[in-house]
Amino acid sequence: MSGSTVAGQAVGLSEGSALGEEQDLRVYLAVLRRWLWLVVVCTILGAASAFLVSSNMAPVYEASATLLVHQAPSAGVSDYTAILTSERLARTYSEMITGRPVLDAVIDQLELGQTAEELAETVEVELVRDTQLIRLSVEHNDAARAATIANALSDAFIAYNAGLQEARYSGSLTSVEEQIGQVSALIEQTEEAIDDLDAPETTEGLAELARLQTILAGYRNTYATLLQGYEEMRLTAAQSTDNVIVAEAAEVPDEPVRPRVLMNTALAGVVGAMLAVGAAFLVEYLDDTIKTSDDISRELGLGTLGAVARLRNGDDVLVTLTEPLSPPSEAFQVLRTNLRFSALDKPLRTLQFTSAGPEEGKSLVLANLAVAMAQAGLKVILVDGDLRRPRQHALFGLHLLGGLTSSLLQGSTDGRLQPAEQVEGLSLLSAGKSPPNPAQILSSQRLRELIDELAQKADVVLVDSPPVLPVADAAALAQAVDGVVLVVDAGATRRGAAQQAVENLRQVGANVIGAVLNNVPMTRRGGYYYYYYYYHQHYGEEEGKKSRGGRRKGFLAGLRRRRAKRGEEREAAGEG
Repeated sequence: MSGSTVAGQAVGLSEGSALGEEQDLRVYLAVLRRWLWLVVVCTILGAASAFLVSSNMAPVYEASATLLVHQAPSAGVSDYTAILTSERLARTYSEMITGRPVLDAVIDQLELGQTAEELAETVEVELVRDTQLIRLSVEHNDAARAATIANALSDAFIAYNAGLQEARYSGSLTSVEEQIGQVSALIEQTEEAIDDLDAPETTEGLAELARLQTILAGYRNTYATLLQGYEEMRLTAAQSTDNVIVAEAAEVPDEPVRPRVLMNTALAGVVGAMLAVGAAFLVEYLDDTIKTSDDISRELGLGTLGAVARLRNGDDVLVTLTEPLSPPSEAFQVLRTNLRFSALDKPLRTLQFTSAGPEEGKSLVLANLAVAMAQAGLKVILVDGDLRRPRQHALFGLHLLGGLTSSLLQGSTDGRLQPAEQVEGLSLLSAGKSPPNPAQILSSQRLRELIDELAQKADVVLVDSPPVLPVADAAALAQAVDGVVLVVDAGATRRGAAQQAVENLRQVGANVIGAVLNNVPMTRRGGYYYYYYYYHQHYGEEEGKKSRGGRRKGFLAGLRRRRAKRGEEREAAGEG
């Protein structure tokens, strides 16, 4: 394999991938356009509901106070350890603020009339990152009350923390104080004993005085030692105590933090739109009907020979007669052209039109196509092969009896072809009287001979047949014609039914040449708009320019005629 071939294949793959992605994007955009009304409705409903609910909610105010933590310095501790200790201390304090002792103190102080758990639900404690600050926030329906509770919580926690810090050394200090008191009492007793001796002159008295003075000196030394230790202990306690102060007191808030009406409205609208989009794609995913020519190609493996818009004037209107220049009428002309070029090597002289199920519009499509072919100068014979529910005679206002059934029984169509009024070159062979066994009649050799006979008399023979799935008539008739066209009702024919119909036809050797997409919505959201735009912008561009020019000329000529007529009327009035 040459390098150019490999490069060409790579380019082809990349172009195919890009084309597939573009088609997927178009499918998604088409779904969004089709369900745009639902997205708009859900967005408006969601936004309106959120606005009403938010507007009727009681406002919630938030007041915040900031506490500063002074950590006691620790000797011989690394900076990293000090940072970890500081973070843990801050987290500890944040938990202590919402503890029961602090909350109960605030409840008693402000007489809130609620439990500690209820108060804790309104309190939020946040550590300010990379600082020694703790932010304390309180929510309440009353703005002033929120600020009061926040400040009371700050004061209660500071008092509670101070009490805990003092409790660390209170036992030791109390013990030393008791010892100091005992020594002080002994000193007083000794001094009183010395005073009672009152300057003794005897040897025994002098000895007793010396003994008491020695004891007094010892008590005084002990007292001094205890007092010094007591002061050192108090200093140590003061230096090792973690202090908490109010860095910023809470103020009365001006605006509530909830509800945020605009934000809630916007978010509800976005959520409503997202739910609507999700529901739309879910419905599209679950919808197994065929809607576009891409569906026909992907699911049935057939080409789309034409797309016919949903007729607005009723189900029994031959639009090719009543509105020959309308877009639906031009769609039948396009279908006529596509059928002509669908088999260049072997022209299709006999064509059968059928559908997967009933009520898909095959009879009306075939009748309008027959008129379009006759208008193009072709000699057309339309055969109503639906012996169970014939419609072609009613569409053209002709007789039912003496048609296909009688022709098959007598082996000839002489005198049974009815010319269609107002359509030169079009003849109809109606269904005739309904037989008891339509499938057997349509599968007979005599039918094949009859269709061959009609093909000798006309340029094209169009056969209307019953649906494929309900009865076997269509499959039997398909073996007697050159090609079969499947009519698909856009948005109504289910994928499985259409696939089964194609399979049934191919099993009997039918030549299924393509499909016609019928009842396409003629809107910008539907596929027919793009179909019509494609043909008229690309193929009819030059003709459109000519017609627009002609219309402009006609308009100017009419304007000149009206001006001349008004001038003549003014002159006549002046003469009168």
